Amino acid sequence: MRIAYRAESLIDAHLVKDALERADIPAFVSGEYLTGAVGQLPALDYVAVLVPETSLAAAEQVVREVERDLQEARLALNDPDEDPDAPLPAFC
Repeated sequence: MRIAYRAESLIDAHLVKDALERADIPAFVSGEYLTGAVGQLPALDYVAVLVPETSLAAAEQVVREVERDLQEARLALNDPDEDPDAPLPAFC
């Protein structure tokens, strides 16, 4: 298994894992239970999404798409000029 994505949070890890599985790429969230040991500290470098080595190239494209969608959603949430009643961008 190879690391396809290092997650900032468990939610991000599971979003990537779900997207990979929808693309028929088997995925596993590693370090998921380590976050409880560090309390309120960020999960950075503890949580990763792993895929089989043979699927790594295909997984990289899916991960890039998810990262782009996450970035767009975060920017939309932080944009003070945007209409607060407008619907949020759809993820995947």
